[in-house]
Amino acid sequence: MTRKQTRTAVILASLAILGIAAGLILYAIRDTIVFFYTPSEIAEKAVQPGTRLRLGGLVEKGTFVQGQNAMYSFAVTDTLKSMKVTYKGQLPDLFREGQGVVAEGTLQGDGSMVADTVLAKHDEKYMPKDVADKLKEKGVWQEGQTTTQ
Repeated sequence: MTRKQTRTAVILASLAILGIAAGLILYAIRDTIVFFYTPSEIAEKAVQPGTRLRLGGLVEKGTFVQGQNAMYSFAVTDTLKSMKVTYKGQLPDLFREGQGVVAEGTLQGDGSMVADTVLAKHDEKYMPKDVADKLKEKGVWQEGQTTTQ
């Protein structure tokens, strides 16, 4: 084998090993990838029940219900569509109606979501970037706007 053929074989073998390694990494993390959606996008894309996702928007006013045993129910809206969310656990201190929220959990067959994580904004002017971007696309959020109007 000539020097050029040896070099080509080493490069091809390295690329093959790198491709296999990338494939194994992607295969290993496929279950941990969580997509971010607004309620309107979930309706448009017909996301399948059982799918793990992040739902972002505003906590719809008048929908928050506190049940027994730290069970909570509320709706998340992007002002076009709403989605019911149930959550068992302790809500963030800054969680309120009309505020930005990101809930992570599993979509149910009835179109609601069972969340295992709820994140709330941390001050009057903060909105999670993904949520703010989606709300800006819908024309319901402007930079510097607060949700306590």
